[in-house]
Amino acid sequence: MENKSGVCKEDHELMELPPGFRFHPTDEELISHYLSPKVLNNRFSARAIGEVDLNKCEPWDLPWRAKMGEKEWYFFCQRDRKYPTGLRTNRATEAGYWKATGKDKEIFKGKTLVGMKKTLVFYKGRAPKGEKSNWVMHEYRLEGKYSVYNLSRETKNLSKELWW
Repeated sequence: MENKSGVCKEDHELMELPPGFRFHPTDEELISHYLSPKVLNNRFSARAIGEVDLNKCEPWDLPWRAKMGEKEWYFFCQRDRKYPTGLRTNRATEAGYWKATGKDKEIFKGKTLVGMKKTLVFYKGRAPKGEKSNWVMHEYRLEGKYSVYNLSRETKNLSKELWW
């Protein structure tokens, strides 16, 4: 009997993959081959990366929204602003919030800065009295030549982030 890995596509059909297939891109590959094309072309689609509104989805619901993965999932997410005219990102859900931890990591392609990686931890409840959970997420954003500040107005409005 042949053993194949199955992955759900958006229309819930099974996509056949070879045995042992794993989607495990490097930080630079995520930025260069997935996030950058998605920001520059809103119709770009990646078989292994779903789209989700992280403000309307709790972390424990994410596995069922992923296209693939057992313990790691990848999503594109439109950035939600805390205030319409501000720059602060809204990371709250109904049950809690994602809190940044540590220092952002620079991601390079060769010697060129292409992106940043931020680590976030989910807290149940409301700040500042939230209860820390075991849910960890990594947020990727473009920097350098493709940073949001260097893009056209139309592209800025479509700007996405990649979450893992």
